[in-house]
Amino acid sequence: MAKKRTVGFSFRTVLSVLTLVLVGYVVYQNWPDMVETFHHLAETNVFVLLLLIPEQLLMYFACGQIFFSYLRYNKEVKKFSKKEILSISTELNFVNHAVPAGGLGGLAYLTYRLRPFNVTAGQSGFLYVFRYAVTTVINYFQALVAIIVLLSLNLIPGPAMWVIPVSLIMNFGVFLGLSLIVFIASSKKRIEFFTLKATRFINGVIKILTFGHKKEAIKESKIRHYFDDIHESVLIAKTNKKYLKRPLYWGFVYSFFEIATYWIVAISLGRWELLPFILVGEAIGSVFDGIVPYGLYELGMAGVMIALGVDFPTATIVTVMTRVLTLILTIVTGTIPYYKVIRGKKEDDNSNKERSQS
Repeated sequence: MAKKRTVGFSFRTVLSVLTLVLVGYVVYQNWPDMVETFHHLAETNVFVLLLLIPEQLLMYFACGQIFFSYLRYNKEVKKFSKKEILSISTELNFVNHAVPAGGLGGLAYLTYRLRPFNVTAGQSGFLYVFRYAVTTVINYFQALVAIIVLLSLNLIPGPAMWVIPVSLIMNFGVFLGLSLIVFIASSKKRIEFFTLKATRFINGVIKILTFGHKKEAIKESKIRHYFDDIHESVLIAKTNKKYLKRPLYWGFVYSFFEIATYWIVAISLGRWELLPFILVGEAIGSVFDGIVPYGLYELGMAGVMIALGVDFPTATIVTVMTRVLTLILTIVTGTIPYYKVIRGKKEDDNSNKERSQS
């Protein structure tokens, strides 16, 4: 028993220190933008900016509800309280910012975090892709509405017309990728074929990188079990369309607050009319958000806004200021609940409650 405690403690310590280093690295990388943001605060309406605090908490909660409103139909999964939904969503957002790995860090953390609630790794993977699919579809819809509004008001400059096909093509590419995942996960035979090829490829790459010392890093049975869970989740979703109603509703709420984050900053600068430009820029930026490291999301969004005719200073100030302020809020709201989980305090609290009840 003593050895297990020591190993667990050392792993948690290493993970805690590693996360702290990564957060420090993210702050270091964004420090020039932070300084610039503080310089521009005098140009803003601070009372409007304070709306970001409740707005961000509501956005975290809506994001969590995309997951948990779907899980409520699974009788094997333990029930989540509203406090737990907000906490897990806040922690997940913190991890996605602290670990710049294109969302992979968030997927790993979500899998670890949902395990005590009887959610398997495959189900967590399905939920992660499902959330991305829901928000992508809604962002795509919002972008189409924004493009129609901009065209009807003749607000898109002639040289910037390329943004429209690019936006449509990029989002259509995401649809194709998601459709491919659903296509593979819908068939046992396709899953077996995919897992076999994926296992051989990954093990082959690792064998080359380790000069033949590590011949089998991943077992096919484990990957197949993971995708079998996803397969079952996909079948449940396809045969029970009603399960998707609540997640879609919360997806709209989440997307509204995601857009509102940028719009609040724009309004604080006296530029409330930037909403349709933000909608188109966010639709393209969200494509980068799920597949590339943190940072290109805002770069793509600012570039699109500038191409659509928004002046360079305003576009960059809005995107940079939003990134910095949300990063600060993410660190402030997510650090404590994340470290409570990593240090095992929640598990200890639960065990103490069970002991007191018995």
